[in-house]
Amino acid sequence: MGGAARGVGEGRGRGGGGRRWRAVMAAGDGDVKLGTLGSGSESSNDGGSESPGGAGAAAEGGGWAAAALALLTGGGEMLLNVALVALMLLGAYRLWVRWGRRGLGAGAGAGEESPAASLPRMKKRDFSLEQLRQYDGSRNPRILLAVNGKVFDVTKGSKFYGPAGPYGIFAGRDASRGLATFCLDKDALRDEYDDLSDLNAVQMESVREWEMQFKEKYDYVGRLLKPGEEPSEYTDEEDTKDHNKQD
Repeated sequence: MGGAARGVGEGRGRGGGGRRWRAVMAAGDGDVKLGTLGSGSESSNDGGSESPGGAGAAAEGGGWAAAALALLTGGGEMLLNVALVALMLLGAYRLWVRWGRRGLGAGAGAGEESPAASLPRMKKRDFSLEQLRQYDGSRNPRILLAVNGKVFDVTKGSKFYGPAGPYGIFAGRDASRGLATFCLDKDALRDEYDDLSDLNAVQMESVREWEMQFKEKYDYVGRLLKPGEEPSEYTDEEDTKDHNKQD
């Protein structure tokens, strides 16, 4: 009988441990099985019996632990979701800063008139070097330059020939030598009249080609005067005729 009682007690102990393990596993899944923990009396590890009240207390403690674990698990997932949403919003903001502002800047610039659009067409006249230098885009919004003795209004090409343009060095100056020698330094500019007599045949041919290109694209407004040369008088009819040819 004593052996049988011990066997039954051990069996109950093993059975109680199995039930407690199932309960813990269930609690880990977020489903607290209080009925399993509180069903009848169970044997303790030393073979003694636990009262139903003690089992209920253990079940209640296990329930709180499971609830806390579930809360921590759910809270971690929530924090992860919040972090992912924050990263997505940050990425969207950076894209807006990078591309949205560009679009706004382009829209603002599209509504502004270029200097050429706001200036009337220049009447035909001749220029000395000193007069030509006044039209460099900084002292005067109109930009002129000379090529092979011809003066052109390049205001509509201000992004190239304006003060901040890559060829701004030619604004208000005789650009013939610089264009012929492909030089953008101040050495290509002369403060006095440049007759280009030291250029070779290939360079002079390049000057004439540049002259033709400027005639096709920009308004021809007059001649660059040699020292002591008097300016020509142009009638309105001649001025209109020249402009019609260019149009």
